[in-house]
Amino acid sequence: MENGASIGILVAFFAGILSFLSPCVLPLVPSYVSFVTGLGIEELESGGDDVKRITLVHSLLFVAGFSIIFIIMGASATYMGQLLRSYQDVIARVGGVVIIFFGVYLLGVIPIAALNREKRVHFQRKPVGYAGTMAVGAAFGAGWVPCIGPILGSILTLAATRANLAEGVGLLAVYSAGLAVPFVASSLALTAFMGWFQKFRKYLRYVEWVSGVLLILVGLLLVTGKFTLLAGWLVQFTPDFLLERI
Repeated sequence: MENGASIGILVAFFAGILSFLSPCVLPLVPSYVSFVTGLGIEELESGGDDVKRITLVHSLLFVAGFSIIFIIMGASATYMGQLLRSYQDVIARVGGVVIIFFGVYLLGVIPIAALNREKRVHFQRKPVGYAGTMAVGAAFGAGWVPCIGPILGSILTLAATRANLAEGVGLLAVYSAGLAVPFVASSLALTAFMGWFQKFRKYLRYVEWVSGVLLILVGLLLVTGKFTLLAGWLVQFTPDFLLERI
């Protein structure tokens, strides 16, 4: 895999983790898990075998729902980029400027009220069954878009510069995995998660700053046409057995 594509995957996965740690996702994890499983927080914390099985199944379906939404967005962004293939260099540079703008916003320099709101779909009761849980995941994924928009928008912009549809879809799949893996892990260890969150919550603002710096760095590399430089620098720190699989 080319260095640029490899670093794009690393950036996408890290961006997914940062989205999970964002103020509009992290504090509400227990509520999401309780809602999709139909179990109370006390039941979830009991950690019995049946509870863990129910939690795992519904958590996986929930993340599948929002992953589908993000992957469709990625496919659409890449498709539009392909239609304008002759302008790929221009798209990359304009996209870099957009990503830098998102980064500056996350640093708190440019306040935009629309990006501070989470437009969730509110259900009075969860739709019944496994399909219902996936539908809720899709609805919540769409509802997260305004809040995690700067990070998600940057990955979509990166997807629009990919050489083919598979790469763009792959970027959003990896982004979704970065958001999904900690979500599922937290749902299966909810008591530990809640204890950890009480200690971590004071650092939420720093998550946005780290996100902002990352986006500005990626944006600058796209604007200057030197996106592969970061990949070349990171390659020297990558173990040989991983390089053979990239």
